[in-house]
Amino acid sequence: TIELEQSHPDIKFLAQGTIYPDRVESSATSNSSAKIKSHHNLTLPENMMLEVIEPLKDLYKDEVRRIGIKLGLSKELINRHPFPGPGLAVRIIGSITKEKLDILREADEILIQEIKNAGIYDSLWQAFCVFLPIKTVGIMGDYRTYENICAIRVVESTDAMTANFAKLDMDLLERISTRIINEVNGINRVVYDISNKPPSTIEYE
Repeated sequence: TIELEQSHPDIKFLAQGTIYPDRVESSATSNSSAKIKSHHNLTLPENMMLEVIEPLKDLYKDEVRRIGIKLGLSKELINRHPFPGPGLAVRIIGSITKEKLDILREADEILIQEIKNAGIYDSLWQAFCVFLPIKTVGIMGDYRTYENICAIRVVESTDAMTANFAKLDMDLLERISTRIINEVNGINRVVYDISNKPPSTIEYE
């Protein structure tokens, strides 16, 4: 953000898509509430001179989507799953490398493909893969492997304040797991996250 200011002095404003649950989890709505996690859009540099514009900061995601419908936005855009500002980096636990990003991107693409093919994408709040900093032993053909674990996180919600893990069809889960392990180099185990919010948050970081 500071670099942007320095390279483009004509820019005066920073528009962000902050919504109310972001502020609640970052304890920005009350001095007495505990900070659950830090959101990238609520940890801006103190010496930043840009004026921040957050037109959605008091709204929940379902309210934002209703506004989108009123504005005539496409269904595909309105129903697109939330995606963190820092991108896939918050879905890699531990050190971030290009190799891990590439692995996660491939796995995530398979997950979304299969969920869309099953016709359930629009009914889900969020679906994504997480790269875990754990390696396990596996077998590919006649050879031993020692590779990474991919966690699948799929949840249902209306406002992101609470969420339940999606009870996906077992055949769908098996297809997703088989494709990821067979098609993504570097992963030999897939696990499904069955944690609700609370006590767990939707994203891992």
